Amino acid sequence: MVEKIIDISLKNRWAVLFIAVVLFVWGIFSIQKNPIDAIPDLSENQVIVFTEWMGRSPQVIEDQITYPLVSNLQGIPNVKNIRGSSMFGMSFVYVIFEDNTDIYWARTRVLERLNYAQKLLPDDVSPSLGPDGTGVGHIFWYHLDAPDMDLGEQRALQDWYIKFALQNVQGVAEVASFGGFQKQYQIVIDPHKLTYYNLQLMDVLKTVRANNNDVGGGKFEMTDMSYIIRGLGYIRNIKDIENMPVSTRNSIPIRIKDIGSVQMGGDLRLGIFDMDGTGEVVGGIVVMRYGENADQVIKNIKAKIKEVEKGLPNGVRLKVSYDRSDLIEEAIDSVRGTLYEEMITVSIIVILFLFNWRSALIIIIQLPISVAVGFILLEAFGISSNIMSLTGIALAIGVVVDDGIVMVENAYRHISLEHEKRG
Repeated sequence: MVEKIIDISLKNRWAVLFIAVVLFVWGIFSIQKNPIDAIPDLSENQVIVFTEWMGRSPQVIEDQITYPLVSNLQGIPNVKNIRGSSMFGMSFVYVIFEDNTDIYWARTRVLERLNYAQKLLPDDVSPSLGPDGTGVGHIFWYHLDAPDMDLGEQRALQDWYIKFALQNVQGVAEVASFGGFQKQYQIVIDPHKLTYYNLQLMDVLKTVRANNNDVGGGKFEMTDMSYIIRGLGYIRNIKDIENMPVSTRNSIPIRIKDIGSVQMGGDLRLGIFDMDGTGEVVGGIVVMRYGENADQVIKNIKAKIKEVEKGLPNGVRLKVSYDRSDLIEEAIDSVRGTLYEEMITVSIIVILFLFNWRSALIIIIQLPISVAVGFILLEAFGISSNIMSLTGIALAIGVVVDDGIVMVENAYRHISLEHEKRG
């Protein structure tokens, strides 16, 4: 079989050269199209269901949220395993699918089951799907350099401006905020005053909820003009909350400031983010969408950050905390340098030992073609160009060189023997 292939190749040299050129061009196209990352994605094909119910203990979360969700998510096609985790105020359910399952098909199936499972959960609980990213999707971290702003203002700037801008970048699944304080109005109730006025805590909650709303009153026409009637009732400051009437006694309103105090504070934090031991900072983690090109997504993020910085307050800048593109570029440069070194080394060795430039040229040509075919296979099987795959190609170059030297030297020896016989 091998002899027939060799015989056909020798008789159709131009066809072989044409196939080699086609493979080389196809390989270049595959290199440009193949996703580039620093590390291989070995994470499981999973969909995360996140549910928040603040203030509840892990046991309550387990009994009323995690267990009903895990029970009702059973039976989804192509599911290998379902894992649940309960902690204070939060529940995580990990639905593990088969490796060949399309991630967006899997998310759709899980979402269909959640529509029914939500009926079994408490009224004020709503589960949601996690981002369509993987365990190695954290490709870019940044933080704010704002020495004249407190942590609460920095977190507000991150949550309401920077985060929304970066989420529009192509290939970004989520921008997770970290650090700082999430501002909130906090009402500190005096239980003795509640008892004195014969009130309950739910009365205060209902009052705040009812008085933080805009109400539409329809349309009023007068002298050929239409006026839209609205009741503007959103909370703007602490005094608006303090003056909310909870009840009345002898026609005198009992306001919130009569039964407690109102203050501006921060939400409960589960951790802090420190930068090089210099103090707390506020920033974000960019999570890449499943199957995207990490190198290209990072370039798009950096371009978007330059636009975002134009709208930041004076003295505020965005600094990079972690950038995976550095590792990606180093991995690519390492493989490229290995390819060049081996081509030059092999050429010198072949020329020194065979004293034949055509033999050296044959070995040199087969190296880039072999690498191009490797990238064609990476693209065909959906494998990204990462440290592991690129290192495999670099190691394979040595094998290709050894085979080429043996074959060329053997062919050269046979040709020399033929010439001696004829001579």
